[in-house]
Amino acid sequence: MVWQISKEFDFCYGHRVWSQQLDSEFSLSGCLACRHLHGHQGKVIVFLQSDVLNNGMVTDFHHLNWFKLFLDATLDHKFIIDSHDPLFETLLPHFKNKQHLISHEAGYQTPDLSMLVNEPSHIVEMYEGYIIVDFVPTSENISTWLMGIIEKKMSRLGVRVSHVEFLETPKSRSIVYNT
Repeated sequence: MVWQISKEFDFCYGHRVWSQQLDSEFSLSGCLACRHLHGHQGKVIVFLQSDVLNNGMVTDFHHLNWFKLFLDATLDHKFIIDSHDPLFETLLPHFKNKQHLISHEAGYQTPDLSMLVNEPSHIVEMYEGYIIVDFVPTSENISTWLMGIIEKKMSRLGVRVSHVEFLETPKSRSIVYNT
């Protein structure tokens, strides 16, 4: 037997899919709206599974509280930008050479705000809002990134992540499966 549980998490974020291309035969227009800076009310659904129950559970739902803290502290009301985005140096001019970025264990970078001590507070606040990744922040890539973060942590409890669903909107989702 295999048991599975899931838990949902919500957060707001912005991104830009700079690599977006459309085939107007299928999309009915050539509008590349996702290339614009825009935001979403995202939802992540984490599916955990095990073939052994521990105290009658796959794991306690509270064992995912750390993930909620990660989302709130790292991604909520932040802008996810690909370090390869052609607009990177326009949007982050103080860091256009991609120096003075702080690398985080979870596979992203943030601007080193100590480099901005002589800047006005609104400039510092702008840079506080960037999460820099090395992939185009599509729904598929974000769900894959989050799955890796969750897998690494939950493996310490002997719990497997079977899949992660990421809803960019209530009607648009991506799912990545652990094979």
